[in-house]
Amino acid sequence: MSPLDKALDYCQNHTSPVNDILAELERETHLRTLSPQMLSGAYQGQLLRFFSLMIRPRRVLEIGTFTGYATLCMAEGLADDGLLHTIEINDELSPIIQKYLRKAGLEKRVQLHLGDAAHIIPRLDETFDLVFIDAGKLDYPLHYELALGKTRRGGFLLADNVLWDGKVAAGDEKDETSRVLRTFNNMVYADERVENILLPLRDGLMVMRKV
Repeated sequence: MSPLDKALDYCQNHTSPVNDILAELERETHLRTLSPQMLSGAYQGQLLRFFSLMIRPRRVLEIGTFTGYATLCMAEGLADDGLLHTIEINDELSPIIQKYLRKAGLEKRVQLHLGDAAHIIPRLDETFDLVFIDAGKLDYPLHYELALGKTRRGGFLLADNVLWDGKVAAGDEKDETSRVLRTFNNMVYADERVENILLPLRDGLMVMRKV
């Protein structure tokens, strides 16, 4: 194990554990889905939860629900009258998502939308305080533009997996996803509508604030 891996392992071992519902959801995701690595997981989930607790958002938009792990984490920080809209294109995941929303008592605080985010986002009559982009990576530039237009000034947007297993920073031109994410990162960095910080957390997390 490299010193960097040891440092990450140390950080994870010195981070507060998740609640029982999230632990159960992680187990079920590994048992019932073909790509459980898409789950945010405990370490990143705690960061998302902390972001939400600090912001106390009234409106949250999540693009890419998967089984709802990040959804549950961000919902913990919602304001008293808060609502989280989450969009998932794979309707086969709906039973798992709905099951854990019920377990967490969040059925009335989370609105699940099934379908293509490119069609759903324009129909949402909301102004968001927090946005989490974690759906198809090739659609990041489009989802970013759609979400930014509905984010309040001073609101935050997060985009996951922007390092793509290190291929983005390595300049891998053979991988299409890597090329699109590099273009996305450059676009955000040059965009005067936001300020940003790119964190080497897990698979890369782009944090943006609308100015």
